[in-house]
Amino acid sequence: MPSITSEAPASTRNSSSPLTSEQIRIAVDEELQRTPFIDIHTHLFMPSLGKLGLWGIDELLTYHYLEAELFRFAKVTPDEYWKLTKQGQADLIWQTLFIQNRPISESTRGVVAVLKAFGLDPSAKDLTQAREFFGKQEVSSHIRRVFELAGISEAVMTNDPLDPEEAPLWEHGAEPNDQFHAVLRLDRILNKWPEHWQVLQGKGYNVEAQLGGQSITEVRRFLSDWVKRMNPVYMACSLPDTFQYPEDSLRGRLLKEAVIPSCGEHNIPLSLMIGPRYQVNPAIKLAGDAVGKANLRALEHILVEFPKVRFLASILSRENQHEFCVYARKFANLMPFGCWWFLNQPSIVEEITRERIEMLGASFIPQHSDARVLEQVIYKWRNTRRTMGPIFTNTYTLLAEDGRAVTREDIRDDIKLLFRTNFERWVNLRDGRGLVSAA
Repeated sequence: MPSITSEAPASTRNSSSPLTSEQIRIAVDEELQRTPFIDIHTHLFMPSLGKLGLWGIDELLTYHYLEAELFRFAKVTPDEYWKLTKQGQADLIWQTLFIQNRPISESTRGVVAVLKAFGLDPSAKDLTQAREFFGKQEVSSHIRRVFELAGISEAVMTNDPLDPEEAPLWEHGAEPNDQFHAVLRLDRILNKWPEHWQVLQGKGYNVEAQLGGQSITEVRRFLSDWVKRMNPVYMACSLPDTFQYPEDSLRGRLLKEAVIPSCGEHNIPLSLMIGPRYQVNPAIKLAGDAVGKANLRALEHILVEFPKVRFLASILSRENQHEFCVYARKFANLMPFGCWWFLNQPSIVEEITRERIEMLGASFIPQHSDARVLEQVIYKWRNTRRTMGPIFTNTYTLLAEDGRAVTREDIRDDIKLLFRTNFERWVNLRDGRGLVSAA
């Protein structure tokens, strides 16, 4: 497992010397292991946000990826499953996917990798040992250990100012943590305004259901207040595969007149995650979302209309990826990031990352974990390093064959650029951005 350390391996002594093909492979693997990554998009939470942060074996096993897989194997119906306790659900998934069947899917192998990382038995007949282990952990020290095992120095959260559980914690001064950065998530505002405008009204903002009167000004005031409270590294929203821009809708107006101008005002990027088809099978709840091909003309129109605003973007459909790469070549205010959700499978990550390197060089962010449960970062980043190794080795081998000598220093600098520096620069992270306010 990776370990975050500033100590260079012995083989870096000649870091400026040209490398042979075999030395390139070794250097890539070593630099991937020793570079602490920044996880730029997760659903994890700093300790002061309390029970919002999910961790431990029962949460790992009831992750919605595994729930979807369960319903393919077990006779249990969704209605029967939801009536079980959390432990009952975890026990059922363990018995079905790990005992009665081999854990060969990406998600089940991930649980195996986490258990092994902590010295637990991935072949145990029940969860007694794992529950005893996780039950003894103190959250802050456990987070530090997990991050070290994952090889990450920091994680970027997803923070919803309209979440009825989360918002009061921020309003009462959530204690900052230097391993976590905030993100102002806007899905409820943009996608579900009719169900949530009264929440803003109840907090003293003079908004209306159809965005009349002072609504746009008041939404911008709301965003400004939360920028001051959270000091987020970026704002973010997920958008369905049917998303259009420009669009004669409440969401279209909110984006055009409130959200994107607020990003410009506060010099904060906006992250657009496009492509889900929500609740195609509502019976299985969070596991019931799917994917659809998006119309990226919407992204094009936003990039043209707001050239001074920086955008992060991740597109969910594999069929959109080549077009997405082309847009990144045309617009310097667009930063592609990660292989999101259903794309986070090694075979697809390899294809997309190779394409991005060939078209964009090192001017993108290869991956994020999207982890919802703390310990998931261990296997997700292990998988990323394992997948990236051959990709980078091939890239530098071809460069050397074409006549440009490759050094370990080159490899080290590019890996740092891809997994740290590109993000730090895009969000001005080392200029004070992202240090959560205690106010």
